[in-house]
Amino acid sequence: MFSLYYVLICFLIACLGIKRKLGFWAYFFASLLLTPVGGIILIAASDPVRKNQKP
Repeated sequence: MFSLYYVLICFLIACLGIKRKLGFWAYFFASLLLTPVGGIILIAASDPVRKNQKP
């Protein structure tokens, strides 16, 4: 049961990272490997994806 909650929390963290540079899957696997706290730290440290802007 703990594993299910762990993966669900990692999934939610990955959803927060969808519009970040690394994307959903990178944050999902990072959260699995580094614990969810590590995933949140990565999201906080990363930049959002920029849209192409004309100068």
